Amino acid sequence: MTSIRKALPRIAKVTLTTTLAVLGAMVLWHLYSYYTYAPQTRDGKIRADVVPLAADVSGRVEAVYVHDDQHVQRGELLFRIDRARLANALEQGEAAVAIAQATLNAAEREDRRYRALAGVVPQQQQDDRRSAAEQARAKFNQASADRDLAHINLDRADVRAPVNGVVTNFSLRPGAYASAGQPVMTLIDRDSFYVAGYFEETKLARIHAGAKVTIHVMGEARPLTGHVVGMSAGIDDRERSTASGTLLANVNPTFNWVRLAQRVPVRIAIDHVPDGFDLIAGRTVTVTLEGADDVLGVGREL
Repeated sequence: MTSIRKALPRIAKVTLTTTLAVLGAMVLWHLYSYYTYAPQTRDGKIRADVVPLAADVSGRVEAVYVHDDQHVQRGELLFRIDRARLANALEQGEAAVAIAQATLNAAEREDRRYRALAGVVPQQQQDDRRSAAEQARAKFNQASADRDLAHINLDRADVRAPVNGVVTNFSLRPGAYASAGQPVMTLIDRDSFYVAGYFEETKLARIHAGAKVTIHVMGEARPLTGHVVGMSAGIDDRERSTASGTLLANVNPTFNWVRLAQRVPVRIAIDHVPDGFDLIAGRTVTVTLEGADDVLGVGREL
């Protein structure tokens, strides 16, 4: 009896140690399964469409009506290019149209007069007058097109917001010179925010369009909700390139014993944003799909 009593503490320690080891192994296995196969990722970003804005005509910036980080509406005036030269070009265009119109009227009168003298004047002279009238009509059309272009340029001196957005990284000031086609400011489209989740390929089988998603933004207590829109149809194959000169596939001959699962972008639409929550493109998020905990077998809903 005494020996049994002495052995009991040792048996209890062995049993406890074994139980803890088994429980630890089960926890590690479940954690491995969760992070390997569950449709969740900590590698996600909030993204939005970025609209670089440039003046459609070159000139000195006359006035700026917005400031950095300002929210603007579609069609709102952002800045204006100096209109003096553009207005002068329009006046020149109007004058050129008037001259071309007068020339066309005179040429058409001559053409009609010589048509009425058919059989009296040589055919060559009639053809010359007809050609002169056609050339005058072409010059009038060209002058009209130039005038319309000058009118368009004058209208485009006012640069307006093409989308509902937020002005960002903005430093444009009156007096600066803006070149046509060169971006001078950036708008973040407020209606285009979405989440890009980069999921490992081992988790793609559990991801489908329409699946509900919970989005946790780093540093924020309140989660966002959304749904899966779709996933990328392809990613870059870094093991293969095209050999120069032969256009044949050049495949890396090495093999790594540790194969890391590649990440595939999954686009997620944001369905609900809590009041007072500011969406900022580039912030890091954790994305968890509905049913992710089923991999652990606990059946708990998100």
